[in-house]
Amino acid sequence: MKRVLLKLSGEALAGDKKTGFDEPTVTKVAKQVKTLVDQGMEIGIVIGGGNFWRGRSSENIDRTKADQIGMLATVMNCIYVSEIFRSVGIETAVMTPFACGAFTELFSKDRVKECFSRGVVTFFAGGTGHPYFSTDTATVLRAIEIEADVILLAKSIDGVYDSDPKDNPNAKKYDEVSIQEVIDRKLGVVDMTASIMCMENHMPMLVFGLNQENSIVNTVNGTLNGTRVTV
Repeated sequence: MKRVLLKLSGEALAGDKKTGFDEPTVTKVAKQVKTLVDQGMEIGIVIGGGNFWRGRSSENIDRTKADQIGMLATVMNCIYVSEIFRSVGIETAVMTPFACGAFTELFSKDRVKECFSRGVVTFFAGGTGHPYFSTDTATVLRAIEIEADVILLAKSIDGVYDSDPKDNPNAKKYDEVSIQEVIDRKLGVVDMTASIMCMENHMPMLVFGLNQENSIVNTVNGTLNGTRVTV
């Protein structure tokens, strides 16, 4: 792997608090990413907004407005995590598909390539910039645009299961599963739109638990304790 797109779950970054940020958790992530940057890897990052807001769970707000709130939640997450990354010695940039004044810069593939050439970890905040598209879809879209080798899905659970392990203690964990089976069985690795984009653009995913010790570095270096989603 030379270039990866890392998707971080907002809930996973909140740790046991389930909301907001858990700074020790974020710092551990930052130190792992620094290890990979020091190895010469080019890294883009998308962060979900679930530690602050989940628009689809709101019944009283217009869906478009709810999704816009969610997009802003991801902007807050990326700015915060970016600053923690800087505190451990990583140069960062935060890009959005819409103007956010001086907080971020507008997404441009050419600008991303420039950042990568200088070892800058680039955060992609604000989703796709449109309602009705999740951060899953934004993750796959950006991975395809930047020509990533693979998507790393760092989640609060340690892989892909045939049913929700929170509800079913006998749920079976996959070591490897095809994106076609993910779609056919509605396994919910990423949403349906994102799954189809992965299939059509031959974008593989590695799914693992963020809270496992050194999980990001281990996954990139070939020790995956989660699930490989093949295309």
